[in-house]
Amino acid sequence: MTLNTNRIQALCFDVDGTLSDTDDQYVEKFEKFFRPFSFLFKDRNSHHAARRFVMWSTEPANLVYGFPDMHGFDDELGAITDWLTRKRPHTLKHFILIDGIREMLSSLHGHYPMAVVTARNEKGTMQFLEQYDLLPFFDVVVSALTVEHTKPFPDPVLHAAEVMNTPIENCLMIGDTTVDIQAGKSAGAQTVGVLCGFGGKNALTQHGADIILDTTAELTKILMKDKSL
Repeated sequence: MTLNTNRIQALCFDVDGTLSDTDDQYVEKFEKFFRPFSFLFKDRNSHHAARRFVMWSTEPANLVYGFPDMHGFDDELGAITDWLTRKRPHTLKHFILIDGIREMLSSLHGHYPMAVVTARNEKGTMQFLEQYDLLPFFDVVVSALTVEHTKPFPDPVLHAAEVMNTPIENCLMIGDTTVDIQAGKSAGAQTVGVLCGFGGKNALTQHGADIILDTTAELTKILMKDKSL
């Protein structure tokens, strides 16, 4: 497939693995668990084992990503999560911004309306955006319960397009998993798969990504090559 850059008028970004370096955070957590068992691994490298585990577990998880939505208890699940969060002492999670993201958003801002489209809850999404002062770049933030169904359903992408007043066929959905590609494609948008997160090239291609980039920051050279910076 080929990306038609002439059609693109608005951008929708996933968060985890696309703007935020979440996969490395998960790898770090699992590495601590795997470290005592490193003698079991062929290369005795607990970091490699943790990364392989995180990447292996992503696709099965994506298969059940929309399960709460499909069966109509996503609101209840969200309420329970919020209740449990309030019961725990408040801690501000530290997020990691993927290299080049701020520079990319700065370059694209003003040329394209931009949206965050994530299945993360609103609190976590806002913490990430506020930590790196990214909110001014975005026209709308669509989180897990903003619309009736979250990704892989098309609803959040369609909502973002409506708020940005852009025809869905002129929107571009950027994400690192098949869930992002499915949501974008089913909405009618073009899609970009990025390899800086959880997804693999073959899976993203098979689900219809129009182009695959090594990292989200590469969008600048793709979208700005014909524009005056």
